[in-house]
Amino acid sequence: MQRMAVSRRGLLGSFGALGGVAFLPRMAWGSAAAEAKFPTVVRMLDGYVSTGKLPGMIAAMGWGAADAPMDIARGTVARGLDQAVDMDSLFRIYSMTKPITGMAAMMLVDEGKLRLDQPIADLLPAFGKMMVQTTPDGSITDLRPAKAQITVRHLMTHTAGLGYSIIQNGPIKDAFIKAGVVPGQASRLPMPGMDGFKPLSSLAEFADVLATLPLVYEPGSVWSYSVGLDLLGRVIEVASGKAFDAFLVERVFGPCGMTSTWFRVPQSEAGRLTTNYAAVSGMLLPVDPGKTSIYLDQPPYPFGGAGLVSSPRDYDRFQRMLLGFGKIDGRQVMSEAAVRLGTSNLLPVGTDLSKAFIKGNGFGAGGSVGLGEDAGTYGWAGAAGTVGFVNFRVGLRAGCYTQYMPSEAYPVHREFAQAVLADVTGKKAAA
Repeated sequence: MQRMAVSRRGLLGSFGALGGVAFLPRMAWGSAAAEAKFPTVVRMLDGYVSTGKLPGMIAAMGWGAADAPMDIARGTVARGLDQAVDMDSLFRIYSMTKPITGMAAMMLVDEGKLRLDQPIADLLPAFGKMMVQTTPDGSITDLRPAKAQITVRHLMTHTAGLGYSIIQNGPIKDAFIKAGVVPGQASRLPMPGMDGFKPLSSLAEFADVLATLPLVYEPGSVWSYSVGLDLLGRVIEVASGKAFDAFLVERVFGPCGMTSTWFRVPQSEAGRLTTNYAAVSGMLLPVDPGKTSIYLDQPPYPFGGAGLVSSPRDYDRFQRMLLGFGKIDGRQVMSEAAVRLGTSNLLPVGTDLSKAFIKGNGFGAGGSVGLGEDAGTYGWAGAAGTVGFVNFRVGLRAGCYTQYMPSEAYPVHREFAQAVLADVTGKKAAA
């Protein structure tokens, strides 16, 4: 029982899905339906959809890099519609974009076009002389010169000292919003933390403006959720000589066979796009209806930290590629070495995790990684209730997709991890 408790803490400690499946036994799928294989996942989805808490949810699980995913789907793409959620429905995956951006950067590291510990000022000179807040989230005029340079590793692992408008408080948060350094979108309607600013026009402008704002922490010292993966998108542009979104299409989406992953959803595919809801006081309020979504418009620039829309089938293909150590359907998308390094713990030695919500885990290229007996797990979750992870020890891949904000309104991330753990181990996870 102690082993289960330790693994469960790893599983649920950071954001409820990454870690804790390292010791899971390998299972054969057989011919039974997914519902028979994953009764706890079924009960979880039924609990949310049958009670009206959420209009629809889908879970996709699979083994290894070759087997097709098994899915469990409940409900519809939006309230009032009879269109069922399925593997080709489109979801705003928000921060599940980060592992994709991280792996794109790992390709360039593998090719020698970037180095993990390379100062980003080599490519973006404006970041050569950064200032740091004397008091984190305090005055933005009481500053001191940074003692260290921001590196590629720091951007991948949220240790660059950069801020985030959804995380910071006080003057630095206001400065980010006023400057338009809010790399994301949610709705055409005003949203807290997402309104009152003019979006910047390009990744280049985003990087230039970000370089004028103070750091919250000394680079390499503290894990703090940030715009690091968005800035990494600009680093990828400079290092590769290609637009960031074009690089993803050419090097990730195309080779992986991901035909339904976009920063902008084509109008022809609007009927597949789910509606996103605000969960407020037990009610669901539509903030981004699928057929009129803001994701049907061209975004100001490709948000490498939270900008993608994808389908469960597509994201499963990304996970399959990872479990194949860079290979899917006989095609080598990235090297095995790059996958192994990117899904390992890349945190700088001595990183302060005392206030981090990944405490107990490590962090790789854009995603959390398990440590100890939880080693081998890699993935991340999104702001609208989505979550996905892989475990290399047993070749497990899993994802859960729904749409509501804020993600903490319901414990979907944690409960999905619990349900997968219970079904694969055959043991009931404690509440």
